[in-house]
Amino acid sequence: MTVDELTRPVTRRVLSTETLLVLGLSLGQSAVYALVSITAKLTADGPLSKQTAALNTSQSARPWLDLTYQLLGIVFALLPVLLAVHLLARDPGDPARTLGVDLRRPGSDLAWGAGLAALIGLPGLALFWAAAQLGINATLVPAGLPDLWWAVPVLILAASQNAVLEEVIVVGYLVTRLRQLQWRLAAIVAASALLRGSYHLYQGFGAFVGNAIMGVVFSLFYLRTRRVMPLIVAHTLLDVVAFVGYASLPEEWFSWL
Repeated sequence: MTVDELTRPVTRRVLSTETLLVLGLSLGQSAVYALVSITAKLTADGPLSKQTAALNTSQSARPWLDLTYQLLGIVFALLPVLLAVHLLARDPGDPARTLGVDLRRPGSDLAWGAGLAALIGLPGLALFWAAAQLGINATLVPAGLPDLWWAVPVLILAASQNAVLEEVIVVGYLVTRLRQLQWRLAAIVAASALLRGSYHLYQGFGAFVGNAIMGVVFSLFYLRTRRVMPLIVAHTLLDVVAFVGYASLPEEWFSWL
């Protein structure tokens, strides 16, 4: 094998295969499991609204072992992110700058992130309420950890992990690769949004629609700004409010979920 063969440009076929493998190891896999989960719920006895979709559940009755499982789950869930960034490093330029996950604009990223969280969060609550009234969502339990000292820190870490995983893979990496594969912009936005909605299907059809809309907004934002960091900030804020709020506030406040 010659040096020229080792340094030849990556082909469309290789990029396509790489993209499918990254998704298969991360959120594409989650989408398949979510599809199986919603199928199981729809074919079970009782309506969808009477079934439960639980997040951040306890993994052991022993607190120290539960904490260990929670932390390991968070760490290993981030490995596909590192893989995606590593693969992008083959391209010219710094992958952190390509994705916009550097710390060059902390003030702007925080401001945009907070604004996006408000833009998505308030209508999202209304959509979840409507889905609950229509019976097209399962009953959502955002946090099922025991009432221990480490529960809130773990929920905040889980929220951050979700944000980094989803925004880097589903927006930054996927949009970048699909642009290199010369997809039309409308198809890129649709693919990113549908993937985001699909791995939330286990929660019901309202969650699918709401997250698909969020996917459209976030992918358009990234195409315009080339920065994932504000999306990570926004997603983290949304999940922290959902997870910690559910764990900290009276249970009857969330009966509409």
